[in-house]
Amino acid sequence: MIDLLQSPVTSRDHVRGPTSARVTLVEYADFACPFCAAAFPVVEQLLAQHPAELRLVFRHNPRGEVHEGSLLAAKAAEAAAFQGQFWPMHDLLFERKQAITERSLLNEAALLGLDVELFRSDLRSRAVASRVREDELSGLRSGVIGTPTFFLNAVHFRDKPDLLTLSQAIAEALTPGTRAVNAQMEASKWISN
Repeated sequence: MIDLLQSPVTSRDHVRGPTSARVTLVEYADFACPFCAAAFPVVEQLLAQHPAELRLVFRHNPRGEVHEGSLLAAKAAEAAAFQGQFWPMHDLLFERKQAITERSLLNEAALLGLDVELFRSDLRSRAVASRVREDELSGLRSGVIGTPTFFLNAVHFRDKPDLLTLSQAIAEALTPGTRAVNAQMEASKWISN
């Protein structure tokens, strides 16, 4: 049985890469998760290797019961998104080495040139909390129980998310007539632009 992404990609999602890409990689992640941090450079390298063929969709799945500061970090990314800086904050959060605190996040907002007072207000807002919760709920509907969890063209990717394994899966998804392409065609209703 193939597990499919239950919440289609829409304009509300954070997307890196062209909408015309033939492969969509949806990632449910937690900025405080060491496994997500290890997957970050892998995903960056894949995007660099496939600039016209791959797009990344990032969704929050903060595991606050396991990783301290994860919910606060997810809210920080969304607060930055309100100022058009989701991806720069996303990258900073995965590259950071210090503990996640409101003070450290305000410093990162300042580094990005954000309006820090607006960022602080948005960080505590109901709209930001709701946005993060929507991602969490969409993950639950799709069977996400840990981080990182990937869906490749709406099909749950269950292998190890290392560079070699993901590269091979993307290559297979780009090759016409493969089993992966056939499964993804059935799942394609869940991938919109």
